[in-house]
Amino acid sequence: MLDVSSRSAPSQGIDVLAFVRRLDWLLVGAVAALVAYGLWAVAGITRYDVEGDGSYYVIRQAIAVGLGAVALLVALAVDPDRYRRAQRVIFGSTIVLMVLVFLLAQETRGSKRWIDIGPFQFQPSEFGKLLFVLALAGFLADRARRLDAGVVLQAVGLALIPILLVFKQPDLGTSLVYSAALAACLFVAGARWTHLLALAATAVTVIVSVVWLLPNVGVEVLEPYQKERLTGFANPDRDPGGTTYNVTQSITAVGSGGLDGRGVAGATQTRLDYLPEHATDFVFASLAEQRGFFGAALLLGLYLLVVWRGLRIITVARDAYGAIVAGGIVLAFLFQIFVNVGMTMGIAPVTGIPLPFVTVGGSSMVANLAAIGVLLSIHARGNLGRRRD
Repeated sequence: MLDVSSRSAPSQGIDVLAFVRRLDWLLVGAVAALVAYGLWAVAGITRYDVEGDGSYYVIRQAIAVGLGAVALLVALAVDPDRYRRAQRVIFGSTIVLMVLVFLLAQETRGSKRWIDIGPFQFQPSEFGKLLFVLALAGFLADRARRLDAGVVLQAVGLALIPILLVFKQPDLGTSLVYSAALAACLFVAGARWTHLLALAATAVTVIVSVVWLLPNVGVEVLEPYQKERLTGFANPDRDPGGTTYNVTQSITAVGSGGLDGRGVAGATQTRLDYLPEHATDFVFASLAEQRGFFGAALLLGLYLLVVWRGLRIITVARDAYGAIVAGGIVLAFLFQIFVNVGMTMGIAPVTGIPLPFVTVGGSSMVANLAAIGVLLSIHARGNLGRRRD
């Protein structure tokens, strides 16, 4: 729970050299290592995907890294208190982005998620994750001293607007990430355990109703493929050649990697395209097949380092707003890692959640690096004197 003042500290000019020294350089190094490792992994995973151009995807991923680095620097330069003051504008912008998807996006595989901008595809819901946290944190920080049931319900009501818009794209996985960010923000803001448990019970009731009760009375909320994914997770042996084919191939790929992997040429599940979506949804399975347990463990270790440094930022934030933002970003990040890695091994349902800094996708890369920039900004302007490593 949060125990810092909800009132923002006044913005003060910071000497550039002092500001640089106050950066969390361990977090910077961990993210840089993650990005480099991800590019190396993508280079091997996609080498045979485009005939005659083995570097097709890694070059585009590198361009996204460059754009993301610019976004990180911009976010680092902005005082987080500016986001708090602009929370209504940020929230409105989030809603506008979600609505634009329905107006401008072309339908791909039964969903509308990407807006074409010249040769690039822009996925608003990826950037919406960060905007959602920045806006929701402002609402909660302004009411941190009286965070009663009414305020919690208001926060949930506001959060449901972008969550439902993303769900209707349809994008179940990303809507779950937004929900995880909501829970994290409420927890860090200091919501009572009874309120959090009541929300959890409500969420379970809604899930049971959507998956089982409503379909039994003829009301289908989920798309057919979403329902098949959930039922396939509950019964993975039901249709190994159809509904659960992807998961079956993914588990095979992970297991065949052994300790040190089969290499790029020897990773048949990936190279021969037995594993669908091996550069996006199931990129971790391809990494495990090519680089083995050691390669996968290195990636998870880097993730653990980023999460640790992110959680530490909650404790040094100068005010409630910074702490809530840091909590929302870090725990949503952790949720994405857990679900993506879990679904490649059959311990979580397939939801299409990308693996941060590794999954091929420019929007995800740029948005994640921008979020890291916000974390670094909170740290550099935080009360570092309260805690030292």
